Amino acid sequence: MTGQANTLSPEEQETLLKTLQKRFDKHMHRHPELAWSEVQSRLEASPDKLRTLHGMEESGGEPDVIDYDAETGEYTFCDCATESPKGRRSVCYDHEALESRKEHKPKHSAVGMAAELGIELLTEAQYRALQEQIGPFDLKTSSWVQTPADIRKLGGAIFCDRRYDTVFVYHNGAESYYGARGFRGTLRV
Repeated sequence: MTGQANTLSPEEQETLLKTLQKRFDKHMHRHPELAWSEVQSRLEASPDKLRTLHGMEESGGEPDVIDYDAETGEYTFCDCATESPKGRRSVCYDHEALESRKEHKPKHSAVGMAAELGIELLTEAQYRALQEQIGPFDLKTSSWVQTPADIRKLGGAIFCDRRYDTVFVYHNGAESYYGARGFRGTLRV
């Protein structure tokens, strides 16, 4: 994240592409109509996106392709780790929340970390679609999602999880953080 080199070494790029291809092939139900060769060509033409995917992978996100936009030719990668990515937990919601804590500050915020990685936090609708179309996630953890401005203005933030085969949306003070709460993100390539 912070301090990432501008480009991946050829070895890092090769390792990442192999990891992504293996995941892509293992989870074809996430993208049944797509071919890895086309995804790989797009990735190889976008070294900045590869660096972002490397950051997603390094922080435990297990990114995979979940959508394709035929109009733009873009593939959407999303964190598909079963639980909220390990390297992105114990964070409050945003920078304002981080700054408001006087004691026991977390090391970072979800919004700030997402910006450093170059990804977007999932919206509530995207989170629900991920759960309904791709599979069950966050059965033991929870994930911050983009919070509407009117809720954030009042000091709150929202997060989601899946329990009892149902997606739940909750609220909390934006400055709160827990060892089992992180965030998921998306990247269009």
